[in-house]
Amino acid sequence: MSRKALVVIDIQNDITKHYRDIIENINSAIDWAMKQGMTVIYIKHNNLSAGTRTFKPGTRGEELAPELNVVSDHIFVKTKANALTCEEFSEFIRTNGIDEFYITGADATACVKSTCFNMTKSGYTVHVISDCVTSYDLKKMPEMLAYYADKGCEVRNLAFYTGMIQE
Repeated sequence: MSRKALVVIDIQNDITKHYRDIIENINSAIDWAMKQGMTVIYIKHNNLSAGTRTFKPGTRGEELAPELNVVSDHIFVKTKANALTCEEFSEFIRTNGIDEFYITGADATACVKSTCFNMTKSGYTVHVISDCVTSYDLKKMPEMLAYYADKGCEVRNLAFYTGMIQE
């Protein structure tokens, strides 16, 4: 039997561009996941590169966005784009037998992209909730959604998953 998780990637204070456009949808996805009995996981990015001003550990910028509905203490910190590079996260999903993921968050051209690619490559089932991901460059969103589908992810909007519409 598949164990499922909703993953919220990098919805932090330093993701200021466009995340507010999807935060309500992400919160609705979190509510849906909780009703389905899914594990809700939050991934935070920490930037360890010298001279970088965003996502610095211990700053307000690396904190989860205050509008985000935080319903669990399953919060993992990564320092690379791919969430699976976070040993604590990888161990958590392995220990809990989680093998199916619903992905939300930012940035569609970076951390979400890398995480989805590496999850499907590792044999996990990956669903990208299309209206719960965003990018610094919104013009690239159609290309990114096509990329996810091409790499083996199911790409649907939140209404499809919640049963509000049939596609």
